Amino acid sequence: MSELASAGQNQRPRRADAERSIGAILTAAGQVFGERPDASMDEVAKAAGISRQTVYSHFPTRDALLTALLGQVTERVLEAIKTADLDSGPATAALVRFLEVSWQAFEIDPFLLHLASPPKSPEQERDEHEPIFGPLERLIRRGQKSGEFDPKLSVSWLLSATVGLGHAAGEEVRAARMTPDEAIDTLRRSILRLFSAGQPETN
Repeated sequence: MSELASAGQNQRPRRADAERSIGAILTAAGQVFGERPDASMDEVAKAAGISRQTVYSHFPTRDALLTALLGQVTERVLEAIKTADLDSGPATAALVRFLEVSWQAFEIDPFLLHLASPPKSPEQERDEHEPIFGPLERLIRRGQKSGEFDPKLSVSWLLSATVGLGHAAGEEVRAARMTPDEAIDTLRRSILRLFSAGQPETN
């Protein structure tokens, strides 16, 4: 066997070991942060059954670990959005599906409701939510074209408002002022009223 072939075979098990370690770390981090939002990297390592050095070799900082964890959540949400088929049926019904599958991320990954997000600039907020903005933007434009959504409201405003209300709902649950069920019901009602093409009531 050539040295090159031997090296390739040695690298494959190392990559597989690294992937298993990363998977174990992310799984443990989600569980630990869900129970103890201020948990340390050492606690994550202990829960994963992996050495502290191994955790730091993959995630040099706690922020790096959180970023990877949130990236994993985003991937799951995007898959759920694809399954929700936002391009079919009435836009209003599709919007409800979007909100429900997005909120399910909090049920699958409870740590999201307990970890307070650090302050972000509007640009950072936009970059963080960019993956879900594409499907939602198409849905908004479809709803405005069909007359279901208010065409006088800019798409950019509706995108930002949706994210803002989603954060507000999460904060209400985090502060124990609402249950998760109350939060998604309130979010659903609020977003539908915001998007509605009907004229607001005046006294």
